[in-house]
Amino acid sequence: MKSYLTLEKAAKTEYVVKHSRFITTVAPVETNEQAVQFVADVRSQYSDATHNVYAYVLREGQMKRYSDDGEPQGTAGMPVLDVLLKSGVTDCALVVTRYFGGILLGGGGLVRAYSHSASLGVEAAGIVRMTPCAIMEMTCDYSFYGRVPALLADFEAVTEDTQFTDNVTVVFRMPAESVEAFEKELTERSFGKFFAKKREEIFAPIKI
Repeated sequence: MKSYLTLEKAAKTEYVVKHSRFITTVAPVETNEQAVQFVADVRSQYSDATHNVYAYVLREGQMKRYSDDGEPQGTAGMPVLDVLLKSGVTDCALVVTRYFGGILLGGGGLVRAYSHSASLGVEAAGIVRMTPCAIMEMTCDYSFYGRVPALLADFEAVTEDTQFTDNVTVVFRMPAESVEAFEKELTERSFGKFFAKKREEIFAPIKI
């Protein structure tokens, strides 16, 4: 399976401009059914809002959908979708809820407000790279352990568990494509004293 970018978690943000309140709700989804249900849930939650503008992008069928939900055409849904596309993320849905504040924003103002609101939501959710990963295990002494965090960071590795006994055993997740280079670097930095073994391979997120 190929690597792809998606959102790390669900998130909610709020932005106010000229008394109009923009609430962004965003979440990872995997299917069209999940995306449709997500949008329906947000619309239900904010049923009294002036507009519930949405966009979602899926790997499934390379699907892209958006709605202006009553805003002037091209001023809301497309700018929100454009934020997702420019971020490079997929398998995610985003709804920007607007409560009109009594002051018209104009076409350009709407585009800027919806784009900014969507960007805030993506930033709050965080972006991760889903990629083939290896679960690795390494045992070392306490003197070398102090160098381990920096070594793991160099290879985008994420620590899963650490056990402190007579020695230190670290279980970590890293991109499968980095394993060979990591093992070589570990050998060099430890002068051949310590090694890492692969437990299993999984498809998992790596934060970027």
